[in-house]
Amino acid sequence: MTVRLLLHAFMVFGALVSAVMSPSKAADQPQPVKAACEKGAATACNSLGLLYLKGEGVKQDDARAAALFRKACDGGDASGCSNLGVMYAEGIGIPQDDVQAAAFSRKACDGGSMKGCFNLGVMYGEGTGVQQDDLEAIDFYRQACDGGHVKGCYNLGVMYAEGIGVPQDDAQAVAFSRKACDGGNVRGCYNLGVMYAEGAGVPQDDVQATDFYRKACDGGNARGCYNLGVMYTEVQQDNFQAADFYRKACDGGSARGCSNLGVMYAQGTGIKQDDIRAVNLYRKACDAGDAKGCIQLGMVYQVGRGIKPDDAEALKYYGKACDLREPKGCSHYAKLKTGRR
Repeated sequence: MTVRLLLHAFMVFGALVSAVMSPSKAADQPQPVKAACEKGAATACNSLGLLYLKGEGVKQDDARAAALFRKACDGGDASGCSNLGVMYAEGIGIPQDDVQAAAFSRKACDGGSMKGCFNLGVMYGEGTGVQQDDLEAIDFYRQACDGGHVKGCYNLGVMYAEGIGVPQDDAQAVAFSRKACDGGNVRGCYNLGVMYAEGAGVPQDDVQATDFYRKACDGGNARGCYNLGVMYTEVQQDNFQAADFYRKACDGGSARGCSNLGVMYAQGTGIKQDDIRAVNLYRKACDAGDAKGCIQLGMVYQVGRGIKPDDAEALKYYGKACDLREPKGCSHYAKLKTGRR
């Protein structure tokens, strides 16, 4: 039931950088922002680009947004350079071009934009627009982290944990994950929970693991909620709490959370017994790619619990579990197909 693996590095481009001016104020008063941009205020051009990108106070126009970010960047606004890099990376308002995305991310980073440094680290890590180079990725993540960009800290933690571009070092992984978590990055909190649960880089401590999983869960991280459910099932021995956290995990998109909640409904453990709800949860888990949910769904079709018995449907879901590389699914499929017990 336990899934406590470290998440992979969060190597995606984040949201566009906000300008110095309050976005709500700029949206309410676009004309003064336009006037300031026309007079050469680079930050105002970046603010105006954000308004055009989002369609706030002006008609939405990606191409106009890209042009304004370029004007802001040319005027020395590092956030404008960072935003232009994102537009090139995603092909928004301009043709997609990873080389240009890297160039503008570098210009942003050189100008003090920590998001630019982070994005450049992403590109070096993935080898998009630049030659793949883990050492360069680490350097730019470190710049971002030192400058307060917590996703940079998070990625450094993952790279130290997995030994990517640096010698594997759990203590460093803990330090950077903690810095990420302290800065509000819930994936960092989740990874800290993993490391305390496993005793990696810190003394094993289920209480600390539970605390960090809770921080992650409260911040909307479904895996944190799922692992809390596991902790309350296996360590705290509190099935009522376990069911609550599996529900939060399931609602947050954790297929395994749905599957485990289905088991609790089927057994009436920590929750009122309900076969129909169990079936619905198994189906939700299986549809999301959880092999355990598919096996459970196959079993209820085979025995007719909470649903009409149907061997063809049972075979279908056992087969799906087998396709998901779950040996038990293959075994159940073979036994039902051949009539063996």
